Amino acid sequence: MGAADVVPGVSGGTIALIVGIYEPLVGTVHTAASALGHLLRFDVSEATAALRRIDWWFIGPLFVGLIAAVLTLARLIEVVLEDYPIGTSAFFFGLVAGSIPLAWGYVRRPAGMHFLLAAMAAAGTFVLLGFRGDAVSDPSLAVVFGSGAIAICAMILPGISGSLILLMLGMYDRVIEALNGRELGVIATFAAGAVIGLALFSTLLDYLLRRYHDLVMAALVGLMLGSLRVLWPWPDGADSAGLDAPEAAWIGPVALAVLAAVTVLALGRLGRRSTAT
Repeated sequence: MGAADVVPGVSGGTIALIVGIYEPLVGTVHTAASALGHLLRFDVSEATAALRRIDWWFIGPLFVGLIAAVLTLARLIEVVLEDYPIGTSAFFFGLVAGSIPLAWGYVRRPAGMHFLLAAMAAAGTFVLLGFRGDAVSDPSLAVVFGSGAIAICAMILPGISGSLILLMLGMYDRVIEALNGRELGVIATFAAGAVIGLALFSTLLDYLLRRYHDLVMAALVGLMLGSLRVLWPWPDGADSAGLDAPEAAWIGPVALAVLAAVTVLALGRLGRRSTAT
């Protein structure tokens, strides 16, 4: 999930959905958010009770792995995106495309309204992702905090990545620079914004999943489908919203996309099998 969150256009939520831990993740984050809310109101007893309800053996290793991947792979992925943009975008295009049928499988009772909602979400996402913000030079800590709060909402949604939101806000380069340069003040401010944003958004998402499960899952499928725009490899899915025709050397990227799609479908099957047991 951490590696996916570093790549513009790929969401850690997509990875969670692939391996079958998405809904437990949202529920656990919501419980942690409620504990934080009680703690901020100095209601220690309720905060303690909420903390006890958290599955720490689930969220602990997941959180450590996510942070470790972000810190160790940010530079590597930055280099790969710069040196091999077409192949990298093709691989992640296949990853997200292969995730779409897996996500649709979570719609328990598909109906016409679900197909319509997915199509509308896909169209809206496709149009929205055509926008890019100019890079913000020397942003204030308040802007960094706000960016973290907004980006984390996308990181938990399959199909839209936090990195892509940062690109649209013009903050992607600054955040990657801070991670690579170990700028602790900027990283801590961004993380604080992410914690607050995640607490608020997870509460809403948990409520919607419990009340309108199939509609939410259909909308998430649409988000994933529309997000393929930013991963289209030609000329460069990581940095351009263009949808040019494939160039002459298209066999390699297509093979990478197919490999990624097959891999993610296999992972999805294994994930569902393991969660079922």
